[in-house]
Amino acid sequence: MHIGQVAALTELSLRTIRHYEEVGLVRPSARSRGGFRLYTEADVARLMVIRRMKPLGFTLEEMGELLSITDRLDDGGAAALEAAEREQLLARLGRFEQATHERCEVLRTQLSRAEEFAADLQRRAGQLTA
Repeated sequence: MHIGQVAALTELSLRTIRHYEEVGLVRPSARSRGGFRLYTEADVARLMVIRRMKPLGFTLEEMGELLSITDRLDDGGAAALEAAEREQLLARLGRFEQATHERCEVLRTQLSRAEEFAADLQRRAGQLTA
């Protein structure tokens, strides 16, 4: 896929995808003869991980760390890793899972407060126009 197709699928801008490439989070799997970036489904899946982490406030460094963990676990399968390394990677993955749950809870609280505010504004507007 060309970068435009990837942008449409991921709902990320071309600039954002290029930025993620510049900082090393994603790399196109190939280049066309004309030098255009070519992406695979796996590249798109990687970008989707990044896109999902962003609203949770994960830094680019944290995104890179998580992608490194999942790359290592996926390369040749977790069974091919030595037990100690596999356990370490799974523990790190677990910390990301826990952080994700905590950050989702913070967002739920923020959303609840925002909805309360919107309802208050709607009531006030209704009172003033009545």
